[in-house]
Amino acid sequence: MTETQDTVAASKRLDRPVDDVLDHILGPVHAPITLVEYGSYACPHCRAANERITEVRNQLGERLRYVFRHRPLIGSDLARPAAELAESAANHTQFWDAHVTLMTRSNTLTEEDLRAVADDLGLTRMDAEMAQRVAERARQRVEFDIDSSQASGVYFTPTFFINGRRYDGPWDESSFIDAMLGSLGHRVRTAALSFASWAPSAGILLLLASILAMVLTNSSLGAGFEAFWHTEFGFAFGQTGFRMSLLHWVNDALLTVFFLVVGLEIKREFTVGHLASRRAAALPIAAAIGGMTVPTLIYLFLIPAGPWSIGWGVPMATDTAFAVALVAMMGARVPVELRIFLTAAAIVDDIGAIIVVAIFYSGDLHAGYLVAAIALIGVLVLLNRFGIYRVLPYILIGVALWACVHASGLHATLAGVILATFIPTRPPPDYTTLALQAEAILTTEAQHSSEQYRRGPSAPALEALDTIHDRLESPADRLLRNAAPRSSYLVLPLFALANAGVAISTDVFSQHGMLVLAIVAGLAIGKPLGFVLASALAVRFGIAHKPDTYSWGQLAGAGALAGIGFTMSLFIAGQAFPHVGDFAVAKIAVFAASVLSSVVGVAVLWRTQARKNMQEA
Repeated sequence: MTETQDTVAASKRLDRPVDDVLDHILGPVHAPITLVEYGSYACPHCRAANERITEVRNQLGERLRYVFRHRPLIGSDLARPAAELAESAANHTQFWDAHVTLMTRSNTLTEEDLRAVADDLGLTRMDAEMAQRVAERARQRVEFDIDSSQASGVYFTPTFFINGRRYDGPWDESSFIDAMLGSLGHRVRTAALSFASWAPSAGILLLLASILAMVLTNSSLGAGFEAFWHTEFGFAFGQTGFRMSLLHWVNDALLTVFFLVVGLEIKREFTVGHLASRRAAALPIAAAIGGMTVPTLIYLFLIPAGPWSIGWGVPMATDTAFAVALVAMMGARVPVELRIFLTAAAIVDDIGAIIVVAIFYSGDLHAGYLVAAIALIGVLVLLNRFGIYRVLPYILIGVALWACVHASGLHATLAGVILATFIPTRPPPDYTTLALQAEAILTTEAQHSSEQYRRGPSAPALEALDTIHDRLESPADRLLRNAAPRSSYLVLPLFALANAGVAISTDVFSQHGMLVLAIVAGLAIGKPLGFVLASALAVRFGIAHKPDTYSWGQLAGAGALAGIGFTMSLFIAGQAFPHVGDFAVAKIAVFAASVLSSVVGVAVLWRTQARKNMQEA
């Protein structure tokens, strides 16, 4: 997950800046807008987009600098020769003449087009030695552009970059100009996407929400801030109604989205992810089990039997967002394999936390609602078995399931995990067949574009394209794609804002010293200790294999980062400590342990990587 986010973030930037000598440029050198296209003469989409470039240049005039770079279409016998042919031009003027000819001379690129351009460039009249030098220079120029396209994260043609940032919007003239002129809506959208694609962004937002909650709680607005979260809100249906405080709506309802995302991620990891094979899953599973067991034992050793003993689940949880954010911020100092290991271990940790909440932190059970919940689960099973791939029926059943689970005495957020289990996946789509089908539909519709009383694709064509789009993603993948950003950038910050506030006072710590010690020791000491011990035992007995790309010291550093227990630790603490004073102390202890684990984890990873670099040098 983290590696994918890093790749996406990096690929949104242009690899190398525009060079007045190496690049082919149309427009003033100091134009405020630079549009770079990676394209291919054999790509029909590039040929279509070429008309849009003309329209945009006509409208923007001297404000636009247009640059074309080669990314020959893979699978075409003419794409690479055409690119090298254009680069055989003696100067930029000849290049652009050849470029326009190759793009527009015929509907699809042909060998006759190449012969015509070669004749225009005078290549057919060159002696053999000169032709060889020109061909070698052209080959190097095209290869240079191909390398740049790969470094820029270009996966298809055409791909456009506006002022160094990849443009992923529509190719029509209006959308292009809106993006290049930087309308307010486009700037807001670009900034939001840029922040979201940055791997540490979710953790940073969570931290800011936590700090804001602490500041407001300890300010003159503290009383009003606390009262706000206890405001009752609900619905009325005739004589009956359903009401909860805003705090409970966040913790019991909104947080269900977070549990749904966790459930979908767990399902993905165990089907096609890093936990799909036994050998790949063994080490992170062992580390996670150790990282849950040792903190629990430390807590129970320090806390005698009594009202606090139920809080043993608090130090066993890892906050994936914070841990992954710190790993991502360290960049190349953390090997990719270690990132995968920590992410997979956090997924297993989430499974453990969910099981613990379900068994140990639920209220009194009500059989009638439990039976209703089981019946709804049966409906989900039937929907899945009968191949119902629309998401809406699952969501409607999921809402009813949430209500039944909430009324049954189990924690309502478990409905999200149960729902995720039955959201269907699909066999991988046949991309070639679907692409041919979509191309046939678009080709047929394009034949009617000049007819009277036709303004666009027909309704049946749009429905067919929607069906193809739906087939490309399974319902589980589609729901995860849409729900994950809302969980990271809305649900978790609201959860932190509602739960992280605690009044800082020395009175809070009176007679709570052992509780603070147990939580801090469990997270800051128990997590890395459990990670290393369980991993070492698994490797020693041949159950798992540790990659050579990271050392045991780096694994210990990852274990220290797993001691950041924020989200799930606060959630479990809220269930374990109904007394306000106990909960306040638990929150402070979780904060302290998380900060300590962050510092220790980053320091260990930084130091071990530096030592490894010195040994290799």
